[in-house]
Amino acid sequence: MEQTNQNSWITALQSLKEGNARYIDAQKSNGDISVQLRLTTFRNGQKPYAIILSCSDSRVMPESIFSANLGDLFVIRIAGNVIDSAALASIEYALSSLGAQLVVVMGHTGCGAVKSAISGGATNNVKFITDKIRLAIRDEQDDCAACRLNVDACVNEVVQTLSTNYPTAKIMGAIYHTDSGKVRFFE
Repeated sequence: MEQTNQNSWITALQSLKEGNARYIDAQKSNGDISVQLRLTTFRNGQKPYAIILSCSDSRVMPESIFSANLGDLFVIRIAGNVIDSAALASIEYALSSLGAQLVVVMGHTGCGAVKSAISGGATNNVKFITDKIRLAIRDEQDDCAACRLNVDACVNEVVQTLSTNYPTAKIMGAIYHTDSGKVRFFE
């Protein structure tokens, strides 16, 4: 999907919503991953219409959740969908070099990283993720409410870091409901 103006995020968001509607009742992924499209994107490069920062949970597959074709989404996955310098650099790359104008930070219900942040006790490298989430959720004990707080904090961090240099980009949060497949956008 070619981005042609500063309001292209509206079209991108509509594409995500329509793709998610198809996904909810799908039995198989509906995105085009054909040889023809692979060759086309190889020759012509990628032109994603949206950037999705999501959790690396194996049940959260943005390309399937949005019924996206090969090359449609620039997906960054990290446990707890937390923001770090690599995630910010990846988002900035997709904004500056690939022309995407919509950034969606997507948390999900039943997130193990959020539950681990609530319960505490993480060690080693996992502690980086749970500490970051814990800053966002403070003393919240409800995992659904904590998930929303974490998404909001991540969105705010992206906005604070990148919105000055990319004023036409739309940055928003969303929650993927792992039971129903529905994505709720925070517009």
